[in-house]
Amino acid sequence: MQKDATLDARGLMCPMPIVQLAKKVKELKSGQVLELLADDLGSKEDVPAWCSRTGNALVGTEGEGKVLKFYIRMK
Repeated sequence: MQKDATLDARGLMCPMPIVQLAKKVKELKSGQVLELLADDLGSKEDVPAWCSRTGNALVGTEGEGKVLKFYIRMK
């Protein structure tokens, strides 16, 4: 997956991955893709819900061991 930036939220528990995500998207432009790395299982539900609420598109997810990777295209 092509990405423009990465946010490493590993080790952070809910709601901190979403808090960090909300801050990071302000640095990105429309159409850019952010890779979010998280190991909090709550992120499986929280990230898609955040994308739906904010209008950003969740364009991919991957699991690598205990690390979840989310790819989010900015609106």
